Amino acid sequence: MKTIYVEKFAAKAAASAIIAGALIFAWFGISWRIGNMLAELTPASQANASEIAEFSHRLAPSDPVPVWLAAVKAVEEAAGNNPEKAVSLFRDVVRLSPNDFRWWLELGRGYEQAERFDEAELAFLKAIELAPEYSFSRWQFGNFYLRRNRVDDAFGQLKLATAKSAEYRDQVFSLAWDFYGGDPAAVERIAADNPDARAGLALFFAAHGAAENSLRLWNTLDDDQKAKHPQLPKTMAQGLFDRRYFQESLEFARQAGIDQSSRQEAVTNPGFEEFIGRSDETLFGWRLIRQDARIELSVDSAVKKEGSRSLRVTFRGFSKPQLVNIVQVATVTPGQKYKLSFWLRTENLKSGGMPIFQIVNANDGSGIAASPPFAIGTADWRQVEIDFTAPENCTGVELMTVREYCGDECPMTGTFWYDGFELKKI
Repeated sequence: MKTIYVEKFAAKAAASAIIAGALIFAWFGISWRIGNMLAELTPASQANASEIAEFSHRLAPSDPVPVWLAAVKAVEEAAGNNPEKAVSLFRDVVRLSPNDFRWWLELGRGYEQAERFDEAELAFLKAIELAPEYSFSRWQFGNFYLRRNRVDDAFGQLKLATAKSAEYRDQVFSLAWDFYGGDPAAVERIAADNPDARAGLALFFAAHGAAENSLRLWNTLDDDQKAKHPQLPKTMAQGLFDRRYFQESLEFARQAGIDQSSRQEAVTNPGFEEFIGRSDETLFGWRLIRQDARIELSVDSAVKKEGSRSLRVTFRGFSKPQLVNIVQVATVTPGQKYKLSFWLRTENLKSGGMPIFQIVNANDGSGIAASPPFAIGTADWRQVEIDFTAPENCTGVELMTVREYCGDECPMTGTFWYDGFELKKI
């Protein structure tokens, strides 16, 4: 009986020990999780961040995050007056987790703040060693070198940061753009030599008005590489159009499929043979703005001068003083002389303020040349010619139909047709 009792007691004791051990293990696991969570969720700017860091460290003494929180808070509180405390804490963080590149970056920044620059460089190098492919490490190291005025070393690291990360790529391009005073060649030198980096830089150049460089860089990509960035040509076409870089915008618009038939220094869809979509679907095609029921704009296959169609414009008592319902932007070369010609037909066209075809500098909105007012009444097809010289600031012209001013209420009735536009150098 005594033997049986001892055996039962031993079994119960062993079970109790196992349960106690499990509970202790669970407690440490739970306390570690709680400590880590508190440190992770507490911003260093929070007033009691130091107390939370200390409490979290007691719960999870081997976790580097609470110590990191204490170090960051120390940096904030010291405001540069006592950086050594933060350095000591960052060293503790690294000791607890020596293979995490993030803590070496933090230690590097701590050393830098303490003006221990050689040790800072070694810490940054260790971070790079642990995570050589991470753009964040390169970004941090490059900025350290730039603050030390080691420009070549800085942009050597920053160039590597542009290789894989679109986020840091844009930051590097912006930093270099400002540092080099908006010099596209200098910025291009620090871009990684891969298709994604070149595509990103082309977009950056377009956004910063370096239109020629944007197009040149984009065209270094082959068709397969361009296909990986299907939205970029459209974005760059619209952005450059809005910034009045019309020649480059047209090339991007063609590649984006917006205006595939458009050509430099030419009228797009000159005989209205192609489909004319919504005005917001084109940059260099005809924009027919239908906002008034008293003016009808439509393609006419029954009446035409050449080809199979023309554009018919019918007025039914239209009386507004402004008539800007038919517009197209064409590219031009500054200083070049041109002749714009088109065919015009009228039928019962009457008003005190007749239509006029006008050529406007699309870069600044100033008028360049205009046709005589359209003839009153009915007239068969006749060719209208307008000679003009593109101003020196002009890379695009707006071709538009306006009207003579004849008061705020000046009705117009009748119809006219357009066909056979041509823009040529003279």
